[in-house]
Amino acid sequence: MLMSDDSNMVNGVTDLIWHRHVPLKVFIIAWRLICDRLPTKANLVARGMLGHDAQLCVVGCGEVETAQHLFVSCPIFSEL
Repeated sequence: MLMSDDSNMVNGVTDLIWHRHVPLKVFIIAWRLICDRLPTKANLVARGMLGHDAQLCVVGCGEVETAQHLFVSCPIFSEL
Protein backbone atom coordinates (compact mmCIF):
# COMPACT_ATOMS: atom_id res chain seq x y z
CA MET A 1 0.00 0.00 0.00
CA LEU A 2 2.93 2.39 0.71
CA MET A 3 4.28 1.77 -2.76
CA SER A 4 1.01 2.53 -4.55
CA ASP A 5 -0.31 5.96 -5.54
CA ASP A 6 -3.85 4.66 -6.00
CA SER A 7 -6.32 7.00 -4.27
CA ASN A 8 -9.04 4.32 -4.37
CA MET A 9 -6.87 2.18 -2.13
CA VAL A 10 -6.96 4.85 0.58
CA ASN A 11 -10.75 4.66 0.62
CA GLY A 12 -10.67 0.89 1.03
CA VAL A 13 -8.07 1.04 3.77
CA THR A 14 -10.25 3.16 6.01
CA ASP A 15 -12.55 0.18 6.46
CA LEU A 16 -9.59 -1.89 7.67
CA ILE A 17 -8.14 0.58 10.15
CA TRP A 18 -11.34 2.25 11.32
CA HIS A 19 -12.65 -0.67 13.31
CA ARG A 20 -13.96 -0.70 16.86
CA HIS A 21 -11.15 -3.03 18.00
CA VAL A 22 -8.39 -0.79 16.64
CA PRO A 23 -7.20 1.71 19.28
CA LEU A 24 -7.51 5.37 18.34
CA LYS A 25 -3.75 6.00 18.51
CA VAL A 26 -3.15 3.14 16.05
CA PHE A 27 -5.79 4.54 13.69
CA ILE A 28 -4.26 8.01 13.82
CA ILE A 29 -0.71 6.88 13.02
CA ALA A 30 -1.96 4.53 10.28
CA TRP A 31 -4.04 7.31 8.73
CA ARG A 32 -1.13 9.76 8.86
CA LEU A 33 1.11 7.10 7.27
CA ILE A 34 -1.35 6.51 4.43
CA CYS A 35 -1.77 10.25 3.80
CA ASP A 36 2.00 10.89 4.06
CA ARG A 37 1.57 13.25 7.01
CA LEU A 38 4.13 11.74 9.38
CA PRO A 39 6.86 14.16 10.50
CA THR A 40 9.62 12.55 8.45
CA LYS A 41 12.62 14.63 7.54
CA ALA A 42 11.47 14.87 3.91
CA ASN A 43 8.12 16.30 5.02
CA LEU A 44 9.81 18.72 7.42
CA VAL A 45 12.12 19.93 4.64
CA ALA A 46 9.11 20.41 2.34
CA ARG A 47 7.44 22.56 5.01
CA GLY A 48 10.59 24.63 5.53
CA MET A 49 11.28 23.41 9.06
CA LEU A 50 14.61 21.75 8.19
CA GLY A 51 17.31 22.59 5.68
CA HIS A 52 17.93 20.38 2.66
CA ASP A 53 21.17 19.15 4.19
CA ALA A 54 19.26 17.55 7.11
CA GLN A 55 16.90 15.28 5.15
CA LEU A 56 18.96 12.08 5.24
CA CYS A 57 17.88 9.08 7.32
CA VAL A 58 18.86 9.23 10.97
CA VAL A 59 20.46 5.76 10.77
CA GLY A 60 23.08 7.03 8.35
CA CYS A 61 22.21 4.81 5.41
CA GLY A 62 22.43 7.77 3.01
CA GLU A 63 18.80 7.75 1.82
CA VAL A 64 16.25 10.54 2.17
CA GLU A 65 14.03 9.91 5.20
CA THR A 66 10.51 9.39 3.82
CA ALA A 67 7.69 7.26 5.20
CA GLN A 68 8.24 4.69 2.46
CA HIS A 69 11.94 4.52 3.26
CA LEU A 70 11.41 4.14 7.01
CA PHE A 71 8.67 1.52 6.81
CA VAL A 72 9.75 -0.42 3.68
CA SER A 73 13.31 -0.01 2.52
CA CYS A 74 15.44 1.14 5.48
CA PRO A 75 17.70 -1.73 6.57
CA ILE A 76 17.23 -0.91 10.27
CA PHE A 77 13.75 0.57 10.75
CA SER A 78 11.85 -1.62 8.28
CA GLU A 79 12.54 -4.65 10.49
CA LEU A 80 10.86 -2.97 13.44
